Amino acid sequence: MTKSLCLLLCLLLCLAWLSLPGLADERLHFPAAPRDGEPPLSLIVHGALDLPHVQPVLADFHRRHPNIELHYRNFSTLELHRHFLDEEEDKADLVISSAMPWQYRLANDGHAQPLRTPHADDWPDWARWRRELFGLTFEPIVIVYRRELAERFGAITSHADLLNLLESRHQALRGRVVTYDPARSGAGYTYAIEEVRLSPRYWDLVAALGGVDAELVGTTGEMLDGLAEGRYLIGYNLLGSYASDFVAAHPQLEMVIPRDYALVTQRLAFIPREAPHPDAARRLLDYLLSEAGQRVIGEQTSLGAVHPALEGPGTASELRSRLGDALRPIRLGPGLLATLDDLKREALLARWTREYQRWSGRPRPHP
Repeated sequence: MTKSLCLLLCLLLCLAWLSLPGLADERLHFPAAPRDGEPPLSLIVHGALDLPHVQPVLADFHRRHPNIELHYRNFSTLELHRHFLDEEEDKADLVISSAMPWQYRLANDGHAQPLRTPHADDWPDWARWRRELFGLTFEPIVIVYRRELAERFGAITSHADLLNLLESRHQALRGRVVTYDPARSGAGYTYAIEEVRLSPRYWDLVAALGGVDAELVGTTGEMLDGLAEGRYLIGYNLLGSYASDFVAAHPQLEMVIPRDYALVTQRLAFIPREAPHPDAARRLLDYLLSEAGQRVIGEQTSLGAVHPALEGPGTASELRSRLGDALRPIRLGPGLLATLDDLKREALLARWTREYQRWSGRPRPHP
């Protein structure tokens, strides 16, 4: 084998290794272009928010503040939480995550500093805690299914439809349904906690998922990939902001916001008390709460804008007017801490396992 061929193979192996999930280091960098009279500033943002969703917002902010050198690093939700607590050197100026209980705990434990600006003061009470933690987005939790399923069995429009279908067509759907594993997904566990409170038939639905040997995975991305490939016919409890873009590019899929009730999650942001560049962080968070920043979120991403002055597609106002009381936003408050109580977590996961095995008898897969 020639030396050049060996080098090429090594390069290809390195590229393949970097592309593996969890190994690629996803970052964005916007270099500073100082203006006359304005010293350059630095800004470090850590988030659990994929690059296609955060890039338009950060690009617009940087256009308005070109003297700020901006670094963004993407994590999974639990990786972000661990990194924040464990890392002494790589500290962030702003932390953004959809893991609402974990973000609330950090703020409640004194890790956040307040933002005192007119935009922060005017932010809706239901989307903020004190002046320290702010909900920036409005993201429903959805069902996604392949259109061929609707052609065979009818469309799914609600949790009741899904339960009836799983119970009546369990043989046809065996191994063709996918949802979160609450034992290894912070999002899946949070949704389970909320649905226990919302639906008297939630445990019947878990049992029905077990009855069709539903696959239990860790991310919305895994569900979407399996649906697109045809391995699954139905995906339950996907993050709508990620699903909507994916479904738009895959016409064989249909996304549904359930009409009986639909959980809504938010990306929560805070400025750490030990932020190395707090002035730049305050500028960015204030921008994210402004009508200009929220307009970019509503028009250039699928995250859903919260700002009450904004209406139309891509806004919380539009979803509320269309779905009304069916929307059930996860409450930003002390109740989130109960989600993280170890004894309650163990009890819920034990019940979840028991109900999942009620009809199938199949042991739950371990991570």
